[in-house]
Amino acid sequence: MSDARRRKPEAIMKRVLIVTGAVVLAMALSACAAGSPESQHAVSGGVLSQLLLGFWHGLIAPVMLIVEVINHLAPHLLPWTVKFYESRGTTFVYDIGFYFGLVGSPLLARAGWSRRN
Repeated sequence: MSDARRRKPEAIMKRVLIVTGAVVLAMALSACAAGSPESQHAVSGGVLSQLLLGFWHGLIAPVMLIVEVINHLAPHLLPWTVKFYESRGTTFVYDIGFYFGLVGSPLLARAGWSRRN
């Protein structure tokens, strides 16, 4: 009986750590959403930073589209504003990364979903 009691708090602690880590990671990565000052600074970094930033913006594009629609329909509902696409200071390298990320986003979601089943 003591083993069962010990496992339960360990399982709860593991879940709390996973959720906390996921939230912290999401907050850290959301700082590079299109339209943010960090994103505009990263665009000026060169070809590789534009490619990776475009890829990241493509990966998070489905979520950013939902956030942008919410901001358009209810402007003061969310405390931040984001853009779907970084339009200032980008070149075709950003576009290539964006399209690869956009194509990769559903594929990664599908791969994660198929692992659960």
